[in-house]
Amino acid sequence: MTQYTNQYYLDRQEACESSARSYPREFPVALAKAKGSWVEDVEGKRYIDFLSGAGTLALGHNDDEINQAMVDFIQSGAPLHTLDLMTPAKDRFVEALFSILPKEFAANAKVQFCSPSGTDAVEAAIKLCKTATGRGSIIAFSGGYHGMGHGTMALTGNCKAKNKVANVMPGVQFMPYPYSYRCPMGLGGEAGTKACIAYFERLLKDPESGITKPAAVILEPIQGEGGVIPAPVEFLQAVRRITKELDIPMICDEIQCGMGRSGKVFAFEHAGIIPDVILMSKAVGGGLPMSVVLYDKKLDVWGTGAHAGTFRGNQLAMVAGTIMIRRISDPAFLSEVARKGEKIITHLRSLQDQVSIIGDVRGKGLMIGIEFVDPKGGKDIMGHYEPNGQILCRVQRKLLDYGVIMERGGRNSSVLRCLCPLNISDEDIDLAMEKFDMAVKEVDADVCK
Repeated sequence: MTQYTNQYYLDRQEACESSARSYPREFPVALAKAKGSWVEDVEGKRYIDFLSGAGTLALGHNDDEINQAMVDFIQSGAPLHTLDLMTPAKDRFVEALFSILPKEFAANAKVQFCSPSGTDAVEAAIKLCKTATGRGSIIAFSGGYHGMGHGTMALTGNCKAKNKVANVMPGVQFMPYPYSYRCPMGLGGEAGTKACIAYFERLLKDPESGITKPAAVILEPIQGEGGVIPAPVEFLQAVRRITKELDIPMICDEIQCGMGRSGKVFAFEHAGIIPDVILMSKAVGGGLPMSVVLYDKKLDVWGTGAHAGTFRGNQLAMVAGTIMIRRISDPAFLSEVARKGEKIITHLRSLQDQVSIIGDVRGKGLMIGIEFVDPKGGKDIMGHYEPNGQILCRVQRKLLDYGVIMERGGRNSSVLRCLCPLNISDEDIDLAMEKFDMAVKEVDADVCK
């Protein structure tokens, strides 16, 4: 059998696939095998996977229990595609899903199954809140990422794609999101958080603000694509208080930061709040395509077929998701996620003290960001060196050479993001950090020459 190279497959991809493809530009490999925290390309080189399907693979690649359950389900003769018709597998999945919701939320919750992307869950939630409130505008936050659909892109902070697509969904008002390292208020720390809260509250309550009452407020409790920025507890609590006072539905986008990623089942739980709407995708299907919207039944006023999708009945994803939910919701499992996250952050902050190209390390659980800067460049209003995506790219390429796949994000694509499997071993963490140190120190020495 002919053994083809990575380049063979990349050339074929180049010939046929859209220019919008993204990951192959950063990781020019063709993957052939995968298990746990590791992937292997067609040439036999192995990589530690700190991307994990953008956080989709909470239990890593080819988990034995999930794979066996899917094989058994396929061989059982059960239907694999059911639209939104009821099945025993769906009933078990819904029961598992409701079991991990905060009790106060679960008692009044409804679920909408969507087409199998997070974008569609966001679209459904926006339609739901507009229908229920009769209002038309949405408040989102700078740095947020909610999808690449024509409507969801309007809610996303990054302007790169929006600049080339005219007339995205109107009626979106952006607010500042606390980002201590590069504070939008120029203050940082607690003062910056308080200023963001004051601005948000005053704008919504000021009769002369020019902003009409919105149909919803949407935010990520931990911004992902925006650079792994956890919202301060005080900020989340304030947004919940203010939206409750004004009867504005609060949507928590947990598509990336949920399902145990932060060390709790949902990232909003760190603030002890209960939103009106929770968005889930990525890991919720156990590695298979799935997206759902959970919401307070007071919002459940839309009519039959108000939101639909052909592939909202992915039975294999429900089987896999039921197992994933059971495992990631185990308190001992979540405690391990938090411990491993602290281990990585502690290591990275130690490395930060040894080099000049790392400006900030932040995150919760196994959702961690490392922001790269140019120590020879200018400084921002906070006195920090400006973010530098070119330096990050050099680190990222060296990491790939050393056998680590790690994705970028944040302003100027200057943040490397840790989205490894939640059940990654300590040995794999140690090896990845060893390789990370090597890559960063090499680039740092070159930059500082």
